[in-house]
Amino acid sequence: MNWRFLASGVAVLVLLGLAGYSRIQDPERPSVISRFAPGAAEAEQSTAVRLRPGDTGLVADGREIYATACASCHGANLEGQPNWRQRKPDGRLPAPPHDPSGHTWHHPDDQLFALTKAGPAMIVGDGYESDMPGFAGSLSDREIIAVLSFIKSTWPAEIRARHDGINRQANGQN
Repeated sequence: MNWRFLASGVAVLVLLGLAGYSRIQDPERPSVISRFAPGAAEAEQSTAVRLRPGDTGLVADGREIYATACASCHGANLEGQPNWRQRKPDGRLPAPPHDPSGHTWHHPDDQLFALTKAGPAMIVGDGYESDMPGFAGSLSDREIIAVLSFIKSTWPAEIRARHDGINRQANGQN
């Protein structure tokens, strides 16, 4: 097993988990995303981010945005780059798939939004390098939610239900 990959993944989850915990404890305190992404504090909503895979208009917009902003790395069919779990010679990880074979659906909506808006390097910090940029300067919050809603709309019902459970758990609901 690649321990650097595992450590990076754990670091992302810990940081995002702490951000969510601190937000639950003090709703007035800025989240991790607002400290890293330009303009995020102003754009941050008072309610949690919610993907809307059943909103056909939003999903259609997300499909178009995905095709222009994401497919070149994550694949036209959300398949990701080959060997996405193995580091490239430069030490960076290839783009993961967003289909059910990937790990996207393992993360709650808030985390997916934060990673997309700020980019993994800003979220992880500590010199972490990633080919994925943050999209805060090029996509609106609505456009990011549209892309993520499109991605979720492609998952089978079982995976969507499991993702909904992950969201409930992340938001302190059972």
